[in-house]
Amino acid sequence: MLDYAALAALHAVVQHGSFERAALALHVTPSAVSQRIRGLEERVGGALVVRDKPCRPTEAGRRLCQHVDRVRMLEQELQGAAPGLPRSAAERVPLAVAVNADSLATWFAPAAAAFAADAPVLLQVAVDDQDHTAEWLRSGAVLAAVTAQARPPAGCNSRPLGAMRYVATASPAFMQRHFAAGVGAASLARAPSLRFNQKDELQARWAQRLCRRHVELPQHTLPSPQAFVTAAVAGMGWGLQPLALVAEHLQSGALVELVPRRPLDVPLHWQYARAASSMVDALGRALAAAASAALRPSRS
Repeated sequence: MLDYAALAALHAVVQHGSFERAALALHVTPSAVSQRIRGLEERVGGALVVRDKPCRPTEAGRRLCQHVDRVRMLEQELQGAAPGLPRSAAERVPLAVAVNADSLATWFAPAAAAFAADAPVLLQVAVDDQDHTAEWLRSGAVLAAVTAQARPPAGCNSRPLGAMRYVATASPAFMQRHFAAGVGAASLARAPSLRFNQKDELQARWAQRLCRRHVELPQHTLPSPQAFVTAAVAGMGWGLQPLALVAEHLQSGALVELVPRRPLDVPLHWQYARAASSMVDALGRALAAAASAALRPSRS
């Protein structure tokens, strides 16, 4: 059996970033925290914490922290089913999920906030490109993820959420400066584009569909959906924007589509570990309801 006092010490060090702050949270001395973790490391045969500022877990330490989170969620569920049990875990428990930034900036955050207001959880949201959030689930870093991948990792389930519609937009002044003669491979190869990060392939994908070949795009990098919109309105470059974020700008004329009626729909899925808790199931239902109202139906 694992030593759960030692696991609690490990989890506290990772959560609070130092042995001293973990000791304050656990109402013990830093020496006691250190002894518990050292004993746990001797038992598992390897380091669990990188003693840095802040402290961070090793791969083995991260997996043990995830185990603590799952046990705490199961205890919350058990107390709900048997109210007479001692409430030893009355605090909210962490629930780690991964989501793409555009979903977080549009439909995901309101639904997650409404869920967290009633559920005894503390959501730990990791942000990545929609083509890479499934890697967080595959590695065990999160219990669930919003992803563009349809096939779930081993041991996980997947349910479609709908498709997020993107439109290629730029300011009217930018269009006049760079695309007065039309939007094609030559003009796209010269006009600055916007890119969320090095993983973002939406602009390249849209350009390839339009031109039927790969186009090497000059790119600014802006890792924020809101900054992406602001930069496009200011004429910094063109980019694929979630329609939900730019609808008002399109209506006012602050932004225009590069090519009318040429959107890019990205299907999204909710994937989650089968061995997760009923709280993960409840979060999935809340997100599916929000997605059905905010996203377009996915094509079969």
